[in-house]
Amino acid sequence: MGVRVDFSIVTPTFNQPEWLQLCARSVLDQEVVSVEHIIQDGGDGNGLEWLQNQPRAQVHVEKDGGMYDAVVRGISRSTASIIGHLNSDEQYLQGALKSVKEFFDTRSSVEVLFGDAILIDADGRPLSYRRVILPDRSHTSMCHLGTLSCSTFFRRNLVDRGLSYTAEWRQIGDAALVLRWLDAGVKMATIHQPLAVFTFTGVNMYAGSEAREEKARLRSKSSLGPMAIPSVLAIQHRLRKFLSGAYRARDIDIKIFTRQSPQTRQKIQAQKVGFRWP
Repeated sequence: MGVRVDFSIVTPTFNQPEWLQLCARSVLDQEVVSVEHIIQDGGDGNGLEWLQNQPRAQVHVEKDGGMYDAVVRGISRSTASIIGHLNSDEQYLQGALKSVKEFFDTRSSVEVLFGDAILIDADGRPLSYRRVILPDRSHTSMCHLGTLSCSTFFRRNLVDRGLSYTAEWRQIGDAALVLRWLDAGVKMATIHQPLAVFTFTGVNMYAGSEAREEKARLRSKSSLGPMAIPSVLAIQHRLRKFLSGAYRARDIDIKIFTRQSPQTRQKIQAQKVGFRWP
């Protein structure tokens, strides 16, 4: 039996080799930590040949039942003590995994860690800085999930306890998972450091009819009762974010892979980037 690595990063994808190349390189160049990158391609695997010679990458081309089914398949193949879910239109920033490992190493009671993230456009320009706060059950149930999966990490023991992703959900599996963690009393924490970028490629999943149906089904499972008014919960959530400094504009200085520079991180700077959803 081999030595368990520090991180298992699972990436679901479907015929997106251009974006996946940037995502994969952001995992491959993480320093100090040991990583296995499990890529689940539900398409034809074209354009992924270059990953065959990368020791950190495992590419599995097989049909799946959607993104979260692919994540479940990837996690079932994972061996690491810390797990991350990074979609093919997302990237880790330099040193992200080192910071996460140091956090977990010094806080043994924490099982889930949420970090900050930056939203960028298809050319790598920063659009929004997302400062994270701990999720709240009522707001997540009735409104939306306020954290991003690209900057979320959790310990393997949650998988062993059955508190991981399921293939039940096709659109809102991350929100359903966070609610399960909250219900189980899982110890969570935040780190106010940008760990990842989320790219608006123009073909991202959006809140279509299937997502609305799943959200309604998730709400129906809630025990909050009729007094849980979404607009009130949203205001309370925004107040928490305001008090945490989430709406403050920030200067950004990062290095990421872009379509113009797919093999070398490019320095990206922007001033006074605020909080918004483009």
